[in-house]
Amino acid sequence: MGSERTQIAVLEQRSLMEHYVTRKSDVSYVGNICVGRVQNVLPGMEAAFIDIGKGRNGVLYAGEVNYDEADLDTELPRIEDQLKPGQTVLVQVTKDPMGTKGARLTQQLSIAGRFCVLAPGDGMLGISRKLPDEERERLRKVLKTIRPEGFGLIVRTAAEGATKEQLEADVARLTRIWTGITERAKTAKPLEPVYEEPNLVIRVIRDIFGPEYEQLIVDSDELGEQIRDYLSDVGPDMVSKVTVLTGRQPLFDAYEVTTQIRRALEKKVWLASGGYLIIEKTEAMWVIDVNTGKFVGKDNLEETVMRNNLEAAEEIAHQLRLRDMGGIIVIDFVDMMIPANRDEVLKRFKRELARDKTKSRVMDISKLGLVQMTRKNVSQGLTETFTTTCETCEGRGATILAAFN
Repeated sequence: MGSERTQIAVLEQRSLMEHYVTRKSDVSYVGNICVGRVQNVLPGMEAAFIDIGKGRNGVLYAGEVNYDEADLDTELPRIEDQLKPGQTVLVQVTKDPMGTKGARLTQQLSIAGRFCVLAPGDGMLGISRKLPDEERERLRKVLKTIRPEGFGLIVRTAAEGATKEQLEADVARLTRIWTGITERAKTAKPLEPVYEEPNLVIRVIRDIFGPEYEQLIVDSDELGEQIRDYLSDVGPDMVSKVTVLTGRQPLFDAYEVTTQIRRALEKKVWLASGGYLIIEKTEAMWVIDVNTGKFVGKDNLEETVMRNNLEAAEEIAHQLRLRDMGGIIVIDFVDMMIPANRDEVLKRFKRELARDKTKSRVMDISKLGLVQMTRKNVSQGLTETFTTTCETCEGRGATILAAFN
């Protein structure tokens, strides 16, 4: 924790898996609920632009509008019939402003807890698909007994192994928060927030820190106390894992995090076998190229290529988490002739991606050896956080020859 920014590193066996950073000048609005004012409605885009008091207007698409059940017939009403300029609406931010785009908004409100997500006015019961079938069935039975009337519940992956008492306490806490939101919303003025998500440190601990982690190390007594206070409320058994490290050596240097961040900013990533990845970002997508490099194998070309691709699949899943790459991602694996080998590489890649808490979708390997996938944009990412556009080449990566100047 520094005077200007706070960084969070998630390590597995001293290997950096995920990295988060927040600056005092940066503010995230994701999860915040506020009273917004409709500025204009664009039927052609099926969207409304809402002033939430944060500079640029947020965008509310038709699919995120809460329609009155009395107005529902065979199809959804037109958005221009539901929202009018000047109207006030209760909205929640689902995506921060990025670049020239304003915040993404929804009227389908929800509040995240440690184990559950509470969805007011929704009768849905949902359970994370990443949980085993037996655990999903156990949690489904528990949910039916603890779901408050008039609320929907979604169980998060972190709820694996949670007792009924722990889930009840989490739901009760979320219900109290919602009661406070409804009371504030009755008297709130336009552009006024009625609920704000906790800071980044608490959000990451809430979403990631579970019994599988051995320690939570911080370099600030103040932050340590803040974390202990939070954990004593939501997970008292985890408080003993919080350690405050004081000393001359910076915390990230002591655990070689800084070195790993620098390596993650390079476009070439070496594999242990001698192969390598080239990772580059364009305006439209991320592109990852897999190469055999120095890896020559032992038996035959197909076996060499498959082993290289399997290793690359694991490292790509790691890099997606570490760099927080979002949007469209295209991966060019080395060509394989045998369909079973392509299936095995894709299976390995999906298995490694299952450890990633960020939502993604993977297509099959094409005949050209390409894998197309999408991964939810959560933050700016490592590259955008620690780099700036080169003033000389303006981001092209090359300068124009003097003959054309």
